[in-house]
Amino acid sequence: MSLAGYADGNRLRIGDGAALVAAAVAVAVALDLPIVEIVTIGFVERSLQAATPIALTAIGGLYAEKSGVFNIGVEGFMIFGAATAATTMWIISGGDPGQSDIWLAILASVLVSLAFAVLFAILLIRYEADQIVAGLALWFVGLGFGPFMAVLVWDSRNSPSLESIDNLAIPVLADVPVLGRILFDASPLVMITAVVAVAAWKFLNDTRYGYWIQAAGENPEALDTAGVDLTRVRYAAVIFSGVMAGLGGAVLLAQAGSFTGTGDTMVSGRGWIGIAAYLFGNYNPLGAAAAALVFGAWTCYRSSYRRSASTSRTGWLICSRTPA
Repeated sequence: MSLAGYADGNRLRIGDGAALVAAAVAVAVALDLPIVEIVTIGFVERSLQAATPIALTAIGGLYAEKSGVFNIGVEGFMIFGAATAATTMWIISGGDPGQSDIWLAILASVLVSLAFAVLFAILLIRYEADQIVAGLALWFVGLGFGPFMAVLVWDSRNSPSLESIDNLAIPVLADVPVLGRILFDASPLVMITAVVAVAAWKFLNDTRYGYWIQAAGENPEALDTAGVDLTRVRYAAVIFSGVMAGLGGAVLLAQAGSFTGTGDTMVSGRGWIGIAAYLFGNYNPLGAAAAALVFGAWTCYRSSYRRSASTSRTGWLICSRTPA
């Protein structure tokens, strides 16, 4: 891309961002929302936590779609991740989970999600299953998997109270006014997600592997002509998307501190929101993360201020708790 083209692209993105901010302000004024009362440091902290699982899922789904495969099953992967994290945390701790158990539970979720993602990728790529049908089927399996695991462990679809992740304060930086508390005295999962978003953007746009992923979706014939195995690229992208969505579910569990298996489970549509986030973010990992923050802020607004009857129990748990 030429320097002029890059500059034009940046101006377009800045213009779009300014338009979105202006639209948000206009809506807030029209609805007479108490912006000063709403946007506090605590609200921003909780919004970041609510956005984290959505952002991870969005980045994973984005990679799959960039490679030419639509992983509509991310909602199911999130359920696998959340249920695995909850049951693992309970079992390895003997019913009294601590902070170290959270990390082991997240690791277990990643491994289980990896296994499901490999099977899902084989189904989509090797056997050329319909992507929509297979993704919806995976979601339905997840809706059964979560409550089933909960009943096996607790004889109930919902878990008792589990451990939620504590904040991590970075010395010196945490003492910086306002930003220090938001960015450097926060959940380590929020910090990790921020690093993942930047790394995913850099990888996709500045490495040959990232170019391969994009070419697999945009011009697979050219990729094949260049001698790159299209099938392997798509396998890697789909497996990555499943693992990231499973990680998103585990992070959701770690933020909320309990598992809900009733209804649509504690995931409650966050996988679908993840898909919307990367579409809203124009297939850019950083844009997807920013869109996830918008959705996270809306969740916390409903939970903390409107107390809407439609707000999920998980959203309330994340957005109403005081960070440790």
